[in-house]
Amino acid sequence: MVSALLCEAPLAPDPSGMELQLGLFDGSEDPGLTPVGPARIADELTEAATRLPPTLYLGTSSWAFPGWAGIVYDRPASETMLARHGLEAYARHPLLRTVSVDRAFYRPIPADEFRAMADAVPDDFRFVVKADRTLTSVTDPGEGTLRGANPAFLDASRAIDEVVGPMVEGLGRKAGPLLFQFPPTAPNLVASTGAFVERLHRFLDALPPGCQYAVELRTPAFLTDAYASVLDSTGAAHCFTVHPAMTSLDEQLRVVRHFEQPLLLVRWMLHAGLEYEVATVRYDPFDRIVDEDAESLGRITVAVLDALIAERTVFVVVNNKAEGSAPLSVFRLAARIADWGLARGEAT
Repeated sequence: MVSALLCEAPLAPDPSGMELQLGLFDGSEDPGLTPVGPARIADELTEAATRLPPTLYLGTSSWAFPGWAGIVYDRPASETMLARHGLEAYARHPLLRTVSVDRAFYRPIPADEFRAMADAVPDDFRFVVKADRTLTSVTDPGEGTLRGANPAFLDASRAIDEVVGPMVEGLGRKAGPLLFQFPPTAPNLVASTGAFVERLHRFLDALPPGCQYAVELRTPAFLTDAYASVLDSTGAAHCFTVHPAMTSLDEQLRVVRHFEQPLLLVRWMLHAGLEYEVATVRYDPFDRIVDEDAESLGRITVAVLDALIAERTVFVVVNNKAEGSAPLSVFRLAARIADWGLARGEAT
């Protein structure tokens, strides 16, 4: 059934850096309350959007942040209100054409919830979906703690039934990459780096065609030529992540040739030198740029332009913990890509 429903690809706090993301319709607020609308969009942002190709999808990790009033939303609102009604307003911004469904990392999301998300956004919007963490944790991550061996680790049958199937059924052609994020893992827990790569190969090979799968590592030792070869042979994409737990973006770009990937997926997650909890306190309420990261901005821009030149579809997802405010970082990145693409004549 899954292979008949094709995705279109191109076409509680989390120590890994995930944002709070509630369900669309949890019933905890009066449904008669007026939903939020989109904030007024500055002329320069509208103009920048016209200079970006339709194969570039920029967005954020989740959308339910009250501090984004005046940036993404037209008025202050609670997290619950934004979780229920904010996605439609978020998706009306011309520079926000994707969002990461990070909540799926904690537990599978049923098809009807995915369908509600798809109904809230325009036809050219795409979702990046994080797979359930039980599929990517060697030890059992129950209740936020690491316990014994996890029998669901890299279980392809479970992935198909509980993750791929509901996502495809609910999102349809609005589905973007399905991301398998692996937490920091001591190689000896999977016997060796080679054993991990072999097991990952079998897992990816068993997944049904039609969806675009991506892999994010948080263990530098797993980033090897053998890992890159597995991606090539299975058609999966590497997720290039900017996160202190992972090796540098430059090293990831050296090992995995991004312009030869089926698509480019970049996640700009956490500012160098900061722990997740420290960044949360430092940047809350996520309404301004606190720590500019010009280096990451520049390197992501070049990688995006390289992929666009190679006619790849590109997804860039930004977290509030990257610079202080995810949408403002997206706007900075969009302006840089638009300016560089126009100057070099290569991104359009």
